[in-house]
Amino acid sequence: MAALTRLAKPSFAQHSPISYLSRCLYSGLGSEPSSHAAASYSPHLGPKPSLSVKDPKDRNVQWVFLGSPGVGKGTYASRLSNLLGVPHIATGDLVREELAASGSLSQQLSEIVNQGKLVSDEIIINLLSKRLEAGEAKGELGFILDGFPRTIRQAEILEGVTDIDLVLNLKLREDVLLEKCLGRRTCSQCGGNFNVASINVKGSNGSPAISMAPLLPPQHCMSKLVTRADDTEEVIRHRIDIYNEKSRPVEGFYRSRGKLLEFDLPGGIPESWPKLLEVLDLDDYKEQQSAAA
Repeated sequence: MAALTRLAKPSFAQHSPISYLSRCLYSGLGSEPSSHAAASYSPHLGPKPSLSVKDPKDRNVQWVFLGSPGVGKGTYASRLSNLLGVPHIATGDLVREELAASGSLSQQLSEIVNQGKLVSDEIIINLLSKRLEAGEAKGELGFILDGFPRTIRQAEILEGVTDIDLVLNLKLREDVLLEKCLGRRTCSQCGGNFNVASINVKGSNGSPAISMAPLLPPQHCMSKLVTRADDTEEVIRHRIDIYNEKSRPVEGFYRSRGKLLEFDLPGGIPESWPKLLEVLDLDDYKEQQSAAA
């Protein structure tokens, strides 16, 4: 399979990419975004990115996942992470891990998250830098970022220190997205994530019909399901509004650079996963991996 071309910054010659990225992300907090940044992005779809993936032995792919809160970035990023053998780094998970700890930052984050607000650049980049450093110590190469960058400023900082190969933008109708988020549940005992929503929305105004079967837990988890404190309709709608205001311009940032791939989810995992692999030219690779297993 053809290799995915990635031109590393010259500075990487003297540094490990992960450690260099970590240091630059943190030091980049003091820099100001370019004044013309948001105004220069074309609203039109840019050229389709090159989607030939690297040889799986070269685990340096650097991908970013975009999409509204709850669209399924973590689900598909995690699956691709397992398939390609690169770490899936989700800033949402980093925030939740910090929330589970004790301390002033945990209390601050709790207030932000429960109100559906966007966590500040400073906090996110601090958490991400620590995660990258920990991964480097374990010998990790490459990454699939989920939840970062969320603002133009973050995107500019990231672009200044590394070359992202591909930005995958997952899309889902807002009414379906809301129903999906309201159905999310977590097992308080095992920590498993499930969804009790049974979605069957008819097509309208040019939008296709969408069906998503519930992702139910095993019987022993049924009585232990809990809803996240921030999964209320009010908070979810607020998160979507914040995304549209702060994060949607990031789509334009990468679209203008020819790196954005739009993917409309056609349904749940059984419908969407095979189509996503096909779009990424990974369907043959998955078959090869399955045959070798």
